[in-house]
Amino acid sequence: MDKFLNRFRTTKIPDDLNDGLETLDEYRTRWRSVRVIYFTMFLMSLAFSIILTGIWPYLNKLDPSAGKEFMGLIVAANPLGQMVFSPLFGWWSNKIKSVRIPMVCSLTLFTVASAIYSSLELRPDNVKYWMLMSRFLIGVSSSNTAVCRSYLSDATRLSERTKAVSMISLAQVLGFIIGPGLQALATPLGSNDLTWFGVGIIFNMYTASGWINVIMGIGNLIMFMPSIFEERKIAAREIMIMQGKTSEKETWKSIKPDYISAWTLIVAFFVLVFNFVLLETLGTSLTMDQFAWSNDEALYYMGILMSVGAIVALITFVAINPLCKVFPEHQVLIWGGFSLMVLGRVLYIPWGDGPPKIAEVYNVTIPLTGNSTLDLTPDDEIFLGCPKTQQWCETTRALTLTQFIIGYAFTSIGYPIGVTLIQTIFSMVLGPRPQGVWMGLMTGSGCLSRVLGPVFVGSIYTRLGTNWTFGFTAIMMLISMLWLLCSSKRLIPPTYDAPEPVELRILKNNPDVEQNGAALKSSGFPTIRAEQNGNRSSLPYIDADVVESNDKPLQDDSQLLHESKPATIVGRKSNI
Repeated sequence: MDKFLNRFRTTKIPDDLNDGLETLDEYRTRWRSVRVIYFTMFLMSLAFSIILTGIWPYLNKLDPSAGKEFMGLIVAANPLGQMVFSPLFGWWSNKIKSVRIPMVCSLTLFTVASAIYSSLELRPDNVKYWMLMSRFLIGVSSSNTAVCRSYLSDATRLSERTKAVSMISLAQVLGFIIGPGLQALATPLGSNDLTWFGVGIIFNMYTASGWINVIMGIGNLIMFMPSIFEERKIAAREIMIMQGKTSEKETWKSIKPDYISAWTLIVAFFVLVFNFVLLETLGTSLTMDQFAWSNDEALYYMGILMSVGAIVALITFVAINPLCKVFPEHQVLIWGGFSLMVLGRVLYIPWGDGPPKIAEVYNVTIPLTGNSTLDLTPDDEIFLGCPKTQQWCETTRALTLTQFIIGYAFTSIGYPIGVTLIQTIFSMVLGPRPQGVWMGLMTGSGCLSRVLGPVFVGSIYTRLGTNWTFGFTAIMMLISMLWLLCSSKRLIPPTYDAPEPVELRILKNNPDVEQNGAALKSSGFPTIRAEQNGNRSSLPYIDADVVESNDKPLQDDSQLLHESKPATIVGRKSNI
């Protein structure tokens, strides 16, 4: 067993990182903590996606009078709570200079709120408000993603940053993919309640998702115990050595962030996530309107398309780091991320031969026949297509299936590149300073897009149609891309080069120094001169090979205070 485990154990620091900045044990500990952050980001994404497919039937079972409008509030409660509290959690972690306490508190809240969601059948009164509260609290607990992103920036070197951020984005995508799958696996449990331990634990296909979150939340809490998770921040120390500073605080205070670049990236993140969430929200209803698919057909075909898109996205995440070794990150972001997203939106502007198939409205008398539709099912052919209550359906061209598939493919490639590299460049532009609040603002902008996406669908798509919806989003993406292109020089992370080596000159050749030296000598203190022997040093890190007095090495600094004979400091070039 030990031999098997040793195969997965890091035995050496990579050669390009083996510069003496950390020991092998410190390197192992640092990356163990980073992997805990990966799992946390996976869990927070899972918590959001695992209930999406089951929340409506669960709410309808608990309170049939709640309606879909209230369900929309419940879905929006999660990103709303995360948006409001992300900057606060980031500020908290900066204030106490630690991530452990905010993470433990947020995961505790996450576990309790998930247990409340799975125990709603014990609260027969105002149950829909209890569900709303539980989802809001889960959103508040998900604000720890800002702390996770901030710690990832602190715990990785510049050369590791792109790979680490791409992996954390991959963890989030996996959470979104696996969540609905776990809910589907719980379907055989049925809607009948199974009460465990007498009272308090109701188990069925709706509550199983919440109990899965509880179990995984407890496991995540254990991971943040001191014996497993140790905070190892290396970014500021790396740049401190590069710049020849004497402290980490002095290092990040001397580097002022480019606020224009920072806010540009925050707005770009909002635009990017907004377009992705819009397509995710609109996808099923769009295909039903444009291709006259039934509910079952839409779910089946969209499930296949989203699964293939997820595989493409996973491959893209893996390819980002090698791609950025060939091209600069900001160029990959603009031409590999945003350009593909712009093309994806433009392709969704319909170019069909005519309008889509117009559908009658269910439960309304059909004028052509005079027969009531009460004896027909909603999946009857006459009810499939673009509903005539949407007046634009009769005057707008239909979207073709080819357009839809190609546009979705561009989105599956462009979105992973964009969302990863925005966060990577953002963390580098901010420099080695504590990034909790800034990462909170970045997370909050993404949450705001998740709140506004469904509202946009209801107000623009339903009333104005596909031309306005995708024309507006295409212009939004194009403006963001052009602004990033104009700001491309600002998106290049700063370089942290060591100062030029300074040659140690002979102090006795300077009359002022000679005069001062004579004064020191008369006062009983030694005169110290640096001989020019070709050696250099990068101040303030001067490595003294030999400190001599009368050609004899000094044993300690105290000897300088007791002898008034001239001393010589011989320096060598620093290894910084």
